[in-house]
Amino acid sequence: MHSEPVFLAKRSHNLSQELANILDSQIRDGQLSPGAKLPSEAQIMKAHGVSRSVVREALSHLQANGKVVTRQGIGTFVCEPIIRLSGMIDPSSVETLQDVLSVVEVRISLESEAAALAAQRRSEAHLTQFRALLDRMQARARASSPSEDLDMEMHLLIAQATGNRYFTEIMSCLSRELIPRMRLNKAFNESSLSQAYLERRDAEHEDIYNAIVRQDAIGAAAAMRLHLSNSRERLVKVMQSL
Repeated sequence: MHSEPVFLAKRSHNLSQELANILDSQIRDGQLSPGAKLPSEAQIMKAHGVSRSVVREALSHLQANGKVVTRQGIGTFVCEPIIRLSGMIDPSSVETLQDVLSVVEVRISLESEAAALAAQRRSEAHLTQFRALLDRMQARARASSPSEDLDMEMHLLIAQATGNRYFTEIMSCLSRELIPRMRLNKAFNESSLSQAYLERRDAEHEDIYNAIVRQDAIGAAAAMRLHLSNSRERLVKVMQSL
């Protein structure tokens, strides 16, 4: 990093979000340019006086918002503008119910294949990460707390497990375009906190995870397709109620 170290307040209740904001600012003002590799976790820890878990959560925030992409065994990079689909899918044009459903169809096609490849190519390290994420999501569900960031992280991890960097880059850098759910208003956010919804979502994620564990490509693709098809139906119900 080219800026002076910024040490975060130890009493902050959300150090990871503060760190994510700092790194995001460095990306926006050009200190971290498109394609640039971010400093290592250890370097970020030293520069900002935070723990490794804070750094990892901050990077997850950035990845979920399409700012960076992590390449397994290589590092984390600022997303290249050329990878973005903004010229093909303009987020501001996704306005009507049919627009949203059309984009969800793209996501279903993309992620079903990603799940199949992840089942064939995943490592034990991926499985450990999957399990930890699912456990965190379920803990938040029990507390009726939002977990959209972990949901996105789960889908990004599946993309990473394909071993195909283009799946990862598309899902990471273009999450806002490909996942219109994250652009919907308060009505969806409130409905997504219902215990029934959270239980269904977590059960669907478990089905995807179990298929990946078994290295069942067909089962993983089917579980992902069912999960996203159910998400599409939930979107329809929420948007029709607006």
